[in-house]
Amino acid sequence: MSAFIKEKEQIVNEIKEKLERASSAVVVDYRGITVAEADLLRKRMREANVEYKIYKNTMLRRAVEGTVFEGLKDALKGPSGIAFGYEDATAPAKILDKSIKEFKKMELKGGVIDGVYYDTAGVSAIAQIPSREELLAKLLGSFNAPISSFARVIQAIADKDGEAAAE
Repeated sequence: MSAFIKEKEQIVNEIKEKLERASSAVVVDYRGITVAEADLLRKRMREANVEYKIYKNTMLRRAVEGTVFEGLKDALKGPSGIAFGYEDATAPAKILDKSIKEFKKMELKGGVIDGVYYDTAGVSAIAQIPSREELLAKLLGSFNAPISSFARVIQAIADKDGEAAAE
């Protein structure tokens, strides 16, 4: 086997390994961003434990074959960057969507999140969903509100009874 083919095989295996660990993968057309914007995007990705790479589409197509990420094949046309999400499945979509709005460049192409393929609109919609932590905080806040109100009412009654007894 030639060194060229071995090198390509290595790249495909590298992508497959990343896909096996990933809970999501989002493809984006990265045309138009500056080096500074690309650096900022990569920094945001690292902070969220998301890996952003640029591979040739043919390598990506071979790597996704026969996996839950196979739906990405349709999105692999033109320049493509791919973001692999390892912890928070929605993190790649959120970071890319925010960056697209901020830079006014790039374009979402599609993604697979928790084993389900989403087109551009679907990935964008998922990016708008609050994180798990935010949703849990809102839920706990809604549980806490009636209890706090009840405690204030009881305290007001106790204060009023205390005033009546002092008279």
